Amino acid sequence: MDKSNKNHSIKCTVDSCKNHCDSGAYCALSQIQVGTHEKNPAKDQCTDCQSFEATW
Repeated sequence: MDKSNKNHSIKCTVDSCKNHCDSGAYCALSQIQVGTHEKNPAKDQCTDCQSFEATW
């Protein structure tokens, strides 16, 4: 994956993710998967980017 490609449709500030764009607050993926860790999510904190991959 080319981490220099900014996807202007996906803003992201998680620079500990392998998919974080090297040159800005964007994701380098063409699309992401969003999910939840709750049975009945009611707040934005209950959602997760399931495309996240740790850099370590």
